[in-house]
Amino acid sequence: MSNDRLKISPELIQKRFPILEISLCELLSEVGEWTEVSKGNVLIQEDKYIKRFPLVLDGVLRIYRTDQDGRESLLYYLKKGEVCLMALTCCIEHFKSNVNIIAEEDTDVLNVPVKYLDEWMTKYESWKVYIMRSYKSHFDGLLETIDSLAFKKMDERLLSFFKEYQRSTGKRYFQGTHGDIANSLTTSREVVSRLLKVLEKDGKVQLGRNRVDFLF
Repeated sequence: MSNDRLKISPELIQKRFPILEISLCELLSEVGEWTEVSKGNVLIQEDKYIKRFPLVLDGVLRIYRTDQDGRESLLYYLKKGEVCLMALTCCIEHFKSNVNIIAEEDTDVLNVPVKYLDEWMTKYESWKVYIMRSYKSHFDGLLETIDSLAFKKMDERLLSFFKEYQRSTGKRYFQGTHGDIANSLTTSREVVSRLLKVLEKDGKVQLGRNRVDFLF
């Protein structure tokens, strides 16, 4: 991750976040820090205070939690033009982070100091609308996750995971181990491996070395 203070133009910020007015984009250009985050690098950790929150300019971030045994539970992905609302809530309440945020691929983010949050909610109508729409979008996504856990069988959850990954990243393949998928779905590697073989037999995926290609 680069520690250099990089500037980004208001025009590019507005291109990524078209709902925001140009005066706010100019301010974001001034106070925000454009950071290039390499795949696998952590932006925010659980149980740490958040001083800056990331707006995604390009790339994909993965939001997850861990249990006491270190097992991961995937919450959702963030793509271009999005912000993590769970992290944002912790910023507003001055709580320690309750999520981990890691770069799923090389990602450009605009890190914004948390001190501006309250001021912008009252000063900029576009910012308030953006945040409220983001809350609605992530709330709907979390409801889908809850429904998946409560009502879907594991093979259905696995397909849903791939479809969401494709929607978030634009990729028609998943690069990673069966264990990585198992961590995201809070299940065992053996279960994932068995189901992947079934999906491959059904013509829905093609398996390679640490790679799953989507055929649906």
